[in-house]
Amino acid sequence: MTRIQVWDWPVRLVHWLLVALLGFSWWSAENHEMEYHRYSGYAVLGVLIFRVYWGFVGSTTARFTHFIKRPSAIVAYLRGGQKVVGHNPLGALSVIALLSLIAAQVGLGLFAVDIDGLESGPLSYLVSFETGRVCAEIHEIVFKVLMVMVIVHIIAIVYYLLFKRDNLIGPMITGSKTVASEQAIEPISAPWLRVIIGIALASAVTWLIA
Repeated sequence: MTRIQVWDWPVRLVHWLLVALLGFSWWSAENHEMEYHRYSGYAVLGVLIFRVYWGFVGSTTARFTHFIKRPSAIVAYLRGGQKVVGHNPLGALSVIALLSLIAAQVGLGLFAVDIDGLESGPLSYLVSFETGRVCAEIHEIVFKVLMVMVIVHIIAIVYYLLFKRDNLIGPMITGSKTVASEQAIEPISAPWLRVIIGIALASAVTWLIA
């Protein structure tokens, strides 16, 4: 057995920022703190843009090409495939589903209009009032679906911990994990220049929209 780094710090930071921001977005909406809700949505948008960018230029395990597998690989994993470093094929599906739902949630919020037209997304002027209301209603539905997926995600983590003796939480905090020697991968890194470019890109796009 050997201890290796599985996740770089940007991946871990994005993960926990999304956890915190989604929780805060829910709280602000439930308590009708719409100004806070709007700013939280902007933050989620920026973090999401950075994660998509990092999925192409980040470290090995952060890249979409590393963990998005063909259907045959998913079937092989379900039949008892060996452990993998990073997201396993099922975990990859969960990641894509969660990111897609968050993107849909934020996108709909940008066009949403409340029932009296006082609180609206920054792009709501591009659509009619009726379309904005539809976006608001779907925005609420997508959030409920997203919460179901989050619950499934948590159940999966608990299942892997209890029944497969595979701790998925620790590595998302520390970045490192103990694996069999044959699973060792090259050290991963997060070059600061790429991180800065990603932050600048996410900030610029979010600012233009907001």
